[in-house]
Amino acid sequence: MNSYLKRIGIFFYGLLSYAVFLATFVYAIGFVGNLPFAVNTLDGPLQMPLGQAVLIDVLLLGLFTVQHSVMARPAFKRWWTRYIAVEAERSTYVLFSSLALLLLFVFWQPLGGQVWRIDNPSGRLLMAAVFGFGWALVLYSTFLINHFDLFGLRQVCLQLLGKPYTGLEFKTPAVYKLVRHPLYAGWLLCFWATPSMSWAHFVFAVLTSLYILIAIQLEERDLTEVHPEYRDYRRQVPMLVPRITRREKPGVSGEVA
Repeated sequence: MNSYLKRIGIFFYGLLSYAVFLATFVYAIGFVGNLPFAVNTLDGPLQMPLGQAVLIDVLLLGLFTVQHSVMARPAFKRWWTRYIAVEAERSTYVLFSSLALLLLFVFWQPLGGQVWRIDNPSGRLLMAAVFGFGWALVLYSTFLINHFDLFGLRQVCLQLLGKPYTGLEFKTPAVYKLVRHPLYAGWLLCFWATPSMSWAHFVFAVLTSLYILIAIQLEERDLTEVHPEYRDYRRQVPMLVPRITRREKPGVSGEVA
């Protein structure tokens, strides 16, 4: 009975973590895009001394990047799962990442001013389209590599049914044949595609872009250790920008995020 209750508890914990992620993801669209439903957004007038505002924003981004990177490392996972159920590890990672982002959303400080502004209606429409495409690409990419495994639902469902977890197969579906990291490419489009780039938005975009480039190196190192065939895939498929010229298709395929 205790084992059964534990499995049910882990399952609902996974559902809760996923629900928090969904709410965070939706709010992130409004936060970055300055949409009406977001209470606090990237842009706005400066509300405190500039140095203090910049420091707060950098610390908030730093907190998220440290949490997001450290908890994703295999060594941390091995240590962490000594204290929590292995089946709940991914859900815990998702929950902590979501909470770190929500903290950023609440305490983010606008810096005022503008780096650029596009007034042409066609230009603004184009930026809005690229922004929307970026978010769609992010979500689409998660489903290509198994959305429910990425966010912990597959793990908690399998343990509820008493079935063992099996790792994802190495493969390159759809856009993964064009670039190795379409999910990260989508994030970059989300962060940079704006008709009105404020200084706060610029700081956010620069720092998150640097983090993405670093995270790719760490992730690819882990992928190469788990999937030796990733070395060939890495040589044959570009990282973020598709090649314009045609090349021979990769002989092996795949990526597991």
